[in-house]
Formats: sequence, structure tokens, C-alpha cells
Amino acid sequence: MNRRLVLPLVVFLVGALALATAAVVTFAPQNRTSGSGTASVGGPFTLTTQEGKPLSDTDLRGAPFLVFFGFTHCPDICPTKLFEISEVLRAAGDGDKAKKLRALFITVDPERDTPETMKSYLGSFDPRIIGLTGDRPAIDAAIKAYRAYAKKTPLKDGDYTMDHTALVYLMGKDGSFIGAFNIEQAPEQAAAEWLRHS
Repeated sequence: MNRRLVLPLVVFLVGALALATAAVVTFAPQNRTSGSGTASVGGPFTLTTQEGKPLSDTDLRGAPFLVFFGFTHCPDICPTKLFEISEVLRAAGDGDKAKKLRALFITVDPERDTPETMKSYLGSFDPRIIGLTGDRPAIDAAIKAYRAYAKKTPLKDGDYTMDHTALVYLMGKDGSFIGAFNIEQAPEQAAAEWLRHS
């Protein structure tokens, strides 16, 4: 190998390894600890469903659930992810365990995403997807608890969009973080993975 290429290649490999290590440290399930200064993913929340009813993390105990952050004005990522989640829920069937599965769609844009707006938007997707909104402090607390990211980005016409985390979180039936859920695999495989934690 040409010696002039060795150093850049080594630098690239070291950088890639550092990024991979950071990803594992950020999203590894064992980081679901608290009180020790170690980062955790998930936690207590109480938000409002698209039906206008309160829902807390404790209401979801007993079955694994998905969490996805987004907003109804999202042009592409959100509807695509919600369609994929709907396909996974369809593939899971209607058995006893499948009926208990829930996916949370938590808005990062509560100023526009009222319960009514969420209800209308989610009407095109599986009914086991629950839209959640709330006041800005409650939404920001949920975003922080899940180590997610959201930022308002102005548009030229005076409107705005939201940059946000596109990760789908798989949470255990006790509310603990299991890992990032691969929603892009075949729906049958994704459903089997989800149900395996029931």
C-alpha cells in the first residue's frame, strides 16, 4: 500500500471507531441507570393524547412500546415512519400480545399540533399509534428524557419547520430502553422483534 495513504486511512478508521463507540455509549440499554451520573434514555412523562386524555409512561407498562418524535407538518420523514410503523403493527396480527402493542408519536411542535390536529393526522395510520402533545415545557422534558433533538427552523415565507431526531425507540414492558428499533427491516421481522419483548 502507498505509504502516503496509510496515515489518512488510519485517521479515518480511528474517527469511525470513535463515532461507533459514542453511538453505543449513547444508546446502549445498560445506560438506563440513574443517580450515578450515567446517561439514561426514557423516563416519566404525562402528555395529552389525540383524544384529549392524559397518558403517562406508567399507563404503558405491561407491553413493549415504540416512541417516535415528529410533527404533523413534516413533509416526508414522519409520514414515512408512521406508515412503516403501521405496516409492522399490521404484520404483528391481532393476537393477544399484538393487541397490547402501542407506538407513541410525540410531537416536537405542540404550538401547532393540538389534540384535534393530531387526531386528524393519525386517522390515516394504525389506531395503535397514539399521538401525544402537551405544553412546551412538558414536550421539552420528554425530548430531553429520550435524549432526542428538536429545533425550530425558519422558512423563507415566514413559516417554519422542525429539525428532529428520526430514531424510533423500542421500550420494554417495564418502560426501560431496549434500543433503537430498525423500522426499515421487513415488517414481519420487525413485528417478531417487537413481540419478542412482550
